[in-house]
Amino acid sequence: MPDAKKISKVSMDTIVSLAKRRGFVFPGSEIYGGLANSWDYGPLGIELKNNLKSTWWNFMTREHDNIVGLDAAILMHPDVWAASGHVEGFTDPLQECEACHRRFRSDEIAGDTDEEFVKKCPTCAGLLTDPKNFHLMLETHLGPVKDTGHKVYLRPETAQGIFLDAELIWTAMRLKPPFGIAQIGKSFRNEITPGNFIYRMREFEQMEMQYFIRPEKFVKEKGEKPEEIFESWKQQRMDWYTELGVDKKHLQFKDHAPDERAHYAELATDIQYEFPFGWSELEGIHYRTDFDLKSHSEKSGKDLSYIDQVTKEKFIPHVVETAVGVDRSFLTFLLDAYTEETDDKGEVRTVLKFDPRLAPVKVAILPLSKKPELSEQARELRGDLAKHMNVQYDESGSIGRRYRRQDEIGTPLCVTVDFESKDDGKVTVRDRDTMKQDRVAKEELNAFVLNKINGQA
Repeated sequence: MPDAKKISKVSMDTIVSLAKRRGFVFPGSEIYGGLANSWDYGPLGIELKNNLKSTWWNFMTREHDNIVGLDAAILMHPDVWAASGHVEGFTDPLQECEACHRRFRSDEIAGDTDEEFVKKCPTCAGLLTDPKNFHLMLETHLGPVKDTGHKVYLRPETAQGIFLDAELIWTAMRLKPPFGIAQIGKSFRNEITPGNFIYRMREFEQMEMQYFIRPEKFVKEKGEKPEEIFESWKQQRMDWYTELGVDKKHLQFKDHAPDERAHYAELATDIQYEFPFGWSELEGIHYRTDFDLKSHSEKSGKDLSYIDQVTKEKFIPHVVETAVGVDRSFLTFLLDAYTEETDDKGEVRTVLKFDPRLAPVKVAILPLSKKPELSEQARELRGDLAKHMNVQYDESGSIGRRYRRQDEIGTPLCVTVDFESKDDGKVTVRDRDTMKQDRVAKEELNAFVLNKINGQA
């Protein structure tokens, strides 16, 4: 298909349908009628999700020699959330329609109006109540009896676990600022208006990195000022998306004005993506100053200052944060990879053009027929490749139909074993994007595929 052209911009309905049909994402508890905005990741979804997390983890920890990892507990002492400001201030303004009883976040329905808040329901034009603060943290109880148990919270973010363990980590790992601590983990928020598929959920997964730096008056070298480090991480995080194939035209920075920033942030920027429902936050980069460590020092009574063993300088480190939802990243890469192409004959194929590092299936092994002399060779090749990557075996239907199935799930390479393979010792490797076919010796297949997947060929 040398003259193929991309002909459509994907809708959310198309992506939701594809995700369910091809095993990426399923509605949660569907056989019981579902649970609002609960989603399960299917066989291909968990592969894509794991590849996404692995790629982020490698970028953060393996490619930076001063960033280490952590897996902190979901349940923490309730005083953690008092110190962080979540108990008092982690709320959204909520309005309810007195007629249809639908609930809305005031900031989402206000739009550009000059009114303090909207008075008419966007759904039925009924009267809306005045805004009331709605707390976003989910509670649970520890202990055998709820009434006498201890109230704790399901963490609304993963960052606080990093701050609680920061002093233990920099001591154990002999770290000196600047250094980072990265974490991937589940968070929970009692969202008023979850929706847009997996964009906003009550149970979600985050990838966060807190970068501990010197306060400006203790900065020794160029490039270590908080504002300079903040700008550096903005660009690094933007580059991460584009290097993994996201179209630059679909990404932008949105700096927060002072009155838009979170209570802990002196500087804040969102990386936004142009979703089908409009430009919305994908990732946040914040300069949190010393707010968190200082707050936990005061609340716990534990001094979380860093002492430079050479200069004897003592200070509470400041922090630059990068935080992104795994689910939002998943949706972004899925949307941006989706392509419909048509050729001069009007034939259309649907392709997910994932970067090979993210593709849930790296290679498909396709014997030209089900005859034993082909399937035996094909299964042997599948077994060899499966030691290195996720491989799918498919012998059902015409070869053209099987190619299309693999295109639709984003498989970069298809390997066809044909009737000449036994005689010449070669197989045909077909590229997803160019549809070019190479004849490759079976003993060279592993190296050929690994080079292609790793971007070296």
